[in-house]
Order: sequence, then structure tokens, then C-alpha cells
Amino acid sequence: MSSLTQPFQYPHHDGSELYVSNAAPKVGETIMLKFRAPDSFVINEALLRIYHDGEPRFFPMQKSESKLGESWWSVKVEIMNTKTTYRFLLLVGDTFNWLNGAGVHTYDVTSAQDFQILARRSNPEWIRSAVFYQIFPDRFATSEKYKSLIPKTFVARDWNEVPHGRDKSTGHEFFGGDLDGVRSKLPYLKELGISGIYFTPYFPASSTHRYDASSFDHVDPLLGGDKAMIALAGSAKKSGIKLMGDLTTNHCGAGHPWIKKALKDKKSKERAFFYWDKSIKHGYEGWWGLASLPKLNFSSKKLQDLLYSGKKSIVKKWLLPPFSMSGWRIDVGNMTGVYKDQNLNSIVVQGIRKAMDQTNPDAWLVAENADNFPADLDGSGWHGTMNYNGFMRPIWGWLQHDADVQFGFFGLPTPIPAFGGNDMAKAMAEFNAGIPWRSLVSSMLLLDSHDTARFRNVVGHDAARHIAGMGILLTYPGVPSIFAGDEVGVKGAWGEDARRTINWDDKNQWDNDFLAEVKKLVAIRRKSHALSDGGLQWVQIEEDYVAYIRESKKEKLLIVISRSEQQINLGANMAGAKALYGPAISGSKIDFPTAGVGIYKLR
Repeated sequence: MSSLTQPFQYPHHDGSELYVSNAAPKVGETIMLKFRAPDSFVINEALLRIYHDGEPRFFPMQKSESKLGESWWSVKVEIMNTKTTYRFLLLVGDTFNWLNGAGVHTYDVTSAQDFQILARRSNPEWIRSAVFYQIFPDRFATSEKYKSLIPKTFVARDWNEVPHGRDKSTGHEFFGGDLDGVRSKLPYLKELGISGIYFTPYFPASSTHRYDASSFDHVDPLLGGDKAMIALAGSAKKSGIKLMGDLTTNHCGAGHPWIKKALKDKKSKERAFFYWDKSIKHGYEGWWGLASLPKLNFSSKKLQDLLYSGKKSIVKKWLLPPFSMSGWRIDVGNMTGVYKDQNLNSIVVQGIRKAMDQTNPDAWLVAENADNFPADLDGSGWHGTMNYNGFMRPIWGWLQHDADVQFGFFGLPTPIPAFGGNDMAKAMAEFNAGIPWRSLVSSMLLLDSHDTARFRNVVGHDAARHIAGMGILLTYPGVPSIFAGDEVGVKGAWGEDARRTINWDDKNQWDNDFLAEVKKLVAIRRKSHALSDGGLQWVQIEEDYVAYIRESKKEKLLIVISRSEQQINLGANMAGAKALYGPAISGSKIDFPTAGVGIYKLR
């Protein structure tokens, strides 16, 4: 593999500030594009190939003076379209290479993995250094104020009881978590280093999952109602913690007034909000065929108005005072507006984005795309996605070990596959190559979520491998999100089993050593300019360890992730490198006593 005195074997470009002078230009603005190449990779001539009005154009590039074993090539070009794709042509004698988002190629390639520039307003800048914390409201913390309101259809559980799951109580187990409980734990979250909370739905519903909303207008009284959310919003702001909601644009719940009115009166305006089919037992289409989750039909302009486009729409309401949410996560975003021969997805997505830009241009919009669906990350709608395919799944495959997981690999009815470091890096690079850089760094990074097994179970309860995963989570491009309880070693073999409470009464049950290490990693993430604004260069990829560089104009970090006990030879004397976290460097070697992560400042 490549040495670190010569950071990589091949030319490199990404969308970060070292290579793109302005990642959010206006149409007609001139920007500078650069790539770098090691001197060992001989280039006689370099050209930028860029699309202007759908036509490929070529612009010669200039080589700067070589230093530190590498050269920079640059060119100034006018951006003529809202979305511009480009790649670089590198001439070497009578042969050539293409440099695109997937790397260097000695053969002709299509434009599918070209780099992309979006002539649109920048994505929210605050998310670049943010660390989020995902809270499933019924399971995080309780004030016990609202337990007397429990409906007869819910099954009460003791706070430290494990969810039963996979029986008739699934979705109706009530532990009594509430927003006043969350507010009481803000000091804990601030000490952890959290700057944002992503809540799964907080609307009234017929389940404690709350993805079957019976109203989008109020907070569930079981959580403390609107009053508790307003109080939480105020306290969170004082603590420097932003709040983000979760909205089901694909469906509502069977208890929602819209479907009730539609069923009662066939002439009602709400009738047009749904898809009707006499061959279905309950008469309407539901998500995955479920009567409890009526699918929404966005051919209704009235529905569009109520949900996002109207002055008092649901999307806008929660972004405004007194709630002042800082963003939306959209449930099953890639399914919204898609039904048989109808596909209104882009209309709905762009409508939601427009509504958010009108209300709070600094709010973050992220979609749940459980499968790889990069076409909708073109910058016109979602800022980013929950990065399962380009992050979580590859890491599961690489770090899994004696996995204690049931009901398959997330998204597949199979056990977790076994990946080598090369498989993991290739999967991640493949995902990145298909989307704009700004969509990558605006996507949510996660090791697990309320829909998956806990990562502690994926790694066979090995805290060292868990730290290795946390190391990637907190150093990779994107917005890291920690599922509540992961930082103290909460377990769970599948989605419902993973929705466990945190034992606040007996912290001796926590993995406190692990918590201390997570705090250190979060602190590095929050303070590092390279981790918030830097690019990504893979420099060593082996079966049992990987290394990459995150570099910005202000800082350069080397990250080494090991999945086992081993000595790693970096191939270069690293004298002068400062260890920010992990084992020390001796000459060119790092001794990992277990799996783990090392973070080293190179300048």
C-alpha cells in the first residue's frame, strides 16, 4: 500500500475545501477546481471535462510547483447550470486515465460517477460539527408524571424491563418515557458532547412507536403534550442542543381524522388523501398492506397544502416558535408519493425542502432511505440520507464478530456478511461516488438505530470492537448520530429488542469505561476542523485495518482503525505526529493491544 510521506498512489479529488473553491456557487460564477497527484504518477497533461448545458467541454489544467512528493493541478471554470458534473482526463504518453468519484480508471467510463457541483444555497453549516443523539421517546427517561394517562390498549412495563417484542404486545409496550424526562437529562447529554437530538415521532398515536400518527398537530399527552415540548425546546437552546423531529410523509395512522373522515364520507376532501382499492379488505392501500398505516396520496393539492406547502402546514409549524425544531427526518422518504404507476416523490421532496427553506433556511432535512437510492440526493430535496448503505452496513460486515443478532442483516433476510477492509472501503466509496460531496457530509452517520440490532450485539459484546466502530462514526464525513444508550453499552439483538431503556438508577450496570472513551472521541469530533470540513483519502486498506486522512485548510488528521490486536506498519516515519487518541506511534509502527482507533494530528 501507499506510504504516508507520499500520502497516496493515485491522483485525488473530492468536494471539500482543498479541491473546490466554492461548493455552492451561483450560476454564472467562476470557481477553481483542483486535484493532487503523487510525483510517482506521471502526468503529461491534464484536462477538466465538464458538462455545460448538457454538452461535455474540455479545459486544460495548469500544474503547480511540486512539493512534498506531490503536485497540484488546477483550472478556473464558469458554472453554467444548477447541477454540474465533471471529471478529469489525465494524459500519460499515448494512454489516458479518468479521475472521477470512484477513483482512477484506465478505460472509458460513463458520467454516472462524475463529481458534482450544485449551484444552490449551502447546506446548513452547523451540522458539520454536530453530534446527534437519537431518542425513542418512550424509552429514554421518565418523569413519571404522565403514566396515569396510559390507554387500555397499551401494556405497562417496568422501566428496567426488557421489551418483549415479537408478540401481541409489540408496538404497545409502554415504559413511560416523556419529554420532561429528556429535559432532566440535558446536563448528561451536554457532558457527553451532544449538540443535537433526533426524536423518533412524538405525535399522538395508537402505538408507542408512534409511526401511526393520529395527529400531526400536537405532541402526545403521554409525553407531556405541547407544553413539555416548549419547555424542552427552551432548555435545550440554553444547553446549545438543537432538536429534530421525525415525520411520516408516506402515511398516517388509522386513528387520524383524515382517514376517519374519508371512510365516513366518500364526498369529503379527505377522500382524495388516500388510495382506494375494493380488492383490499379494509378498502384502502396501507404501507406494507397494513390497515393501521393508510398511505397518503399526494395527487391531492389539499394534502400538499396541509402537510408542507400551506402557510400553516405541518412541516412549517414545528420549525417555528415556540417549538423551533432545527430539522426533519422523513420516514421512508424514498417511498413517499410512490404507488404503482404514480411517482410524485420528487414533487413532494422538493415541496418539503421549499417549505423548510421558506420557514427556516438553516434547518436540516434528512431522509430515511433504507436502501441505496442516491438519485434523490441531487441537492434539490433532501440535504442527506440516513447512511445505512454507504456507512452502517459496510461497517457491520467488517467489524462483526460472534454477532448476537436475530432476524437477519439489516435490510436483508440473511446473516451479517463477513467483509475484509477492502470490501468495506469499496462499498463506502461506491456510495460516495454517486452523490454530491455536500450530500455525503450532510447525511446522518449511524452504527445502529431504533430499527436495527445494537452495535454492541453486532460485535459480539466486544467493547474494543465497539470503540473501533465509534472511531469510524466520529471521524468519517457526515453527521454522526448515537442511538440513546449505545454510549453505555446497551444491548439488543433486533429492532424491538434494541429499544431498551437506560438504567438511570444503577449506573454500575453501565459500561462506564466505554462511556469515558466515547466522551473523548465526541470531544475530538466537535473541535476538529479536519473532521468538520476536511476531505477523505484512504491511504491504507488491509484485511484487518484501514487508515484514512481527513484534511482541511487548517488541519490534517490520520485515522487508523484496527479490528484486532496487531502491529501496524505505516510505511513512513511518523516523527512529529501527535496522538490525539489511541496508541502511540513508535517510528512508523503502531501497536494495537486490541481492536480500536488511533487519531493522529499530522499538522
